[in-house]
Amino acid sequence: MTLHKNYHWRIAGFYFFYFAFVGMFAPYWSLYLQSIHFNAMQIAVLMSVQPVMRMLSPALWGWLADHTGQRLRVVQLAALCSILSYLGVFFTTEFVGLLLVMMVMSFFWSASMPLVEATTLTYLGKHTARYGRIRSWGSVGFIVAVLGLGYAFDYIAIAWILWVGVAIKLGVLLFARQIPPTEVVAHHTDSQPILRLVLQPQVLILFGACFLMALAHGPYYIFYSIYLVENDYSKSAVGWLWALGVICEIAVFFAMPWLMSRFTLSKIMIASFASAVLRFLLIGWGVDLLSLMLFAQVLHAATFGSFHAVAMALVHQFFRGRHQSKGQALFGSITYGAGGMIGGLLSGPLWEHWGASVMYSFSAAAALLGLLLVLWKLRIVVLPRSQSDATL
Repeated sequence: MTLHKNYHWRIAGFYFFYFAFVGMFAPYWSLYLQSIHFNAMQIAVLMSVQPVMRMLSPALWGWLADHTGQRLRVVQLAALCSILSYLGVFFTTEFVGLLLVMMVMSFFWSASMPLVEATTLTYLGKHTARYGRIRSWGSVGFIVAVLGLGYAFDYIAIAWILWVGVAIKLGVLLFARQIPPTEVVAHHTDSQPILRLVLQPQVLILFGACFLMALAHGPYYIFYSIYLVENDYSKSAVGWLWALGVICEIAVFFAMPWLMSRFTLSKIMIASFASAVLRFLLIGWGVDLLSLMLFAQVLHAATFGSFHAVAMALVHQFFRGRHQSKGQALFGSITYGAGGMIGGLLSGPLWEHWGASVMYSFSAAAALLGLLLVLWKLRIVVLPRSQSDATL
């Protein structure tokens, strides 16, 4: 498909609202749960529902999209069902009730992003290095939500977060209907079972390393806001710290074509994992110094921005043709899903029994294991100057 500006903005709009919801949920939903008197273990379980569903549901939705050839119809159906199921949060503040609501909502919510990622990369064709510039609009949406709500919650009750979620999900539904159709180009691997592609050594190493990075981030996404507030940071300051990380992430997304043309993807990945080790140690042991917290958030440019862009380029390289949606879904399930779920569930007992410093040291250790895995096996060549697809 020829790149078209209108199509660019349609996809960018979906990313904007999708990650605006993440910008609402990740920093502030735990504060809402705390406000209705859930303890740390209950918060950890409820906040881990989304990673659990990201592990279980994308493979089903990816198979459905590839089997029917109706990728965008599946995205639209998932967006509609997600907002309808989310409305349940208005009717219960009980643990079991909220658990059920969040399970159903997350089942549909988790369907969309792997399919949209596959659509975006298909739309870009040979220009996958430009992926970050479209994906950066998701980061902009995250910043708008996290900053706006950070200031708002200094003045209004945290319970207003429920209505914010409805408004953002309506935006997701609107742009789900605007995403352009893309033609899936036949590939020589179409006749191969997807398990054969997954079991390639390079794919297993990539998935394993990315699983560890997601595991490392689990405690960050669940307890970071609570951690800051308990150490006397205002909610607006919390919002700015979240936003700073994503601002740096946007800068890296725009710089990725330049970076990919000058450094091997393995070097970018190694730098991302090394930055994660340092970042989580700083968060765990330097919370009393604002300067260290600011620097730790700057490192988000590497621990998510460059890391995610390289991972998407590699997944797109390994899974082509009719396996695109399933490949993206499996990657999301195994890495962000399973890794985020396990990291989130472990964060509860780590927080309660050993405290934040030990919990974030655990995150640093997981990132270190990922770094060692990349150093041990991952060998990736430089993207050519034309910024064509990466290869192993």
